[in-house]
Amino acid sequence: MGFVAQGLQGLQRAVLPMIAVAYGMRDESFGLFAALGLGLVIAAVGGGLAYLNWRRLTYTVGETDIRVESGILSRAARSVPFERIQDVSLEQTLLPRLFGLVQVRFETGAGGKDELSLRYLSEEEGERLRDVVRARKDGADAENSAVAAESADAETTVEEPARVLFAMDLRRLLTFGMFEFSLAVVAVVGGALQTFGDFLPFDIWELEEWQRVFAGPFGQLESLGRTARIMGGILGVVSLLAVGVATGVVRTVLRDWGFLLERTAKGFRRRRGLLTRTDVVMPVHRVQAVRIGTGLVRGRFGWHALSFVSLAQDSGSSNHVVAPFGQMDELRPIIAEAGFEPPPEDLVWQRGAANARIDSAVASAVLLAPVAIAAILLGRPWLALLPVAAAVFLGLRQAYLWRFERHALSPAQLFVGSGWLVPKLSIASRVKLQSVEISQHILGRWRGYATLHLGLAGGTLSIGGIPVPRAEELRSAVLSSIARTDFSELGQ
Repeated sequence: MGFVAQGLQGLQRAVLPMIAVAYGMRDESFGLFAALGLGLVIAAVGGGLAYLNWRRLTYTVGETDIRVESGILSRAARSVPFERIQDVSLEQTLLPRLFGLVQVRFETGAGGKDELSLRYLSEEEGERLRDVVRARKDGADAENSAVAAESADAETTVEEPARVLFAMDLRRLLTFGMFEFSLAVVAVVGGALQTFGDFLPFDIWELEEWQRVFAGPFGQLESLGRTARIMGGILGVVSLLAVGVATGVVRTVLRDWGFLLERTAKGFRRRRGLLTRTDVVMPVHRVQAVRIGTGLVRGRFGWHALSFVSLAQDSGSSNHVVAPFGQMDELRPIIAEAGFEPPPEDLVWQRGAANARIDSAVASAVLLAPVAIAAILLGRPWLALLPVAAAVFLGLRQAYLWRFERHALSPAQLFVGSGWLVPKLSIASRVKLQSVEISQHILGRWRGYATLHLGLAGGTLSIGGIPVPRAEELRSAVLSSIARTDFSELGQ
């Protein structure tokens, strides 16, 4: 059924050509039939190519790699060693999901064209293939892997039942969506009107046309007085806010419908999505760090998001969202399952160098100074107030951000907090950091502060604008933790 799903998906590519033909031949009596005929031709060709691709696509799971051969006229064979595969995930868009099919993604960490995927396999075959590849990558016994490869029903070990760590019901999902305010739909509608504006009876970008269309309603509103006009403006703002909230709710429901995070014998398993269903398993030992984030409004209500920084990728990002909308009491058990601990109450936090913030504010003022000078020379001194006000605002912003940019070191972990409007807290294991680098620009060398860059597999972590002695202290502490760790004893 895989080629059937691919063929049906090909119908989507026929929609725009059909619309174009129908519009271009709207004055012809057979215009609609021409558009339908074009759609049938595109669907037939797409379906045929999908069938040939399906017939010519083969994959083989070897002892050291997975080999995929594809191509109709010219054949291409690609082998990816298991050691390069960071993760295997399953994805279902709407049509394949109706047929019980999945797309298997082998993520190598390189991104782009270097990634490997197979579509479409049955759900059972996709899960079996994921288990086999992971078992061989993690050094499982070759005999057990061969048995698993021969039969999807073969069970070589007794696994513990999955434990639900986090889930979102409909009420939680709708609440989350209300905080995901977005006006993206306005941009989409604007783009659609720009593309298909010729179908409308007037030019939507001409102000006079809109005044003519709304002459009646606006004339009635004008006759009701100032209060009615104010109420009309308020109604317009409320309508815009309603559109933003509705867009956030719809987007959240489509992305996180049926969100479920489980702890299985293989690691953390996360499933979510309404139209596109994803099934990702994250082995515990591949979690390099955790990130806790919130927003200016949702933080007031105690809502936070939890992400894992993993060796694998998740939709183009190394951050796996494992609890997008939860209270801290719900997040703490998940953090503990990953082998991390939230910051204790008595943790001593450190802030960056004050002169680093001062330098940033001064640099902003210097960049805005030519604008103010030019306004004065042009005889518009009142315009000079704008860059001056901007410089003052940026200076106050740097002073305010200094309160939120902080870091701390515990015997096992490094904590980095940042952000005012969107606060974030990163928690990294000291022994999982791969490198430590201190960098300074010219002004930093003169003023005595630096940026500490921490190598983190699957992500980035840095502490900016800290005194050089503090940067050297952190580097020594992290390197000493790595040096005294016997990595052969760590879980694989």
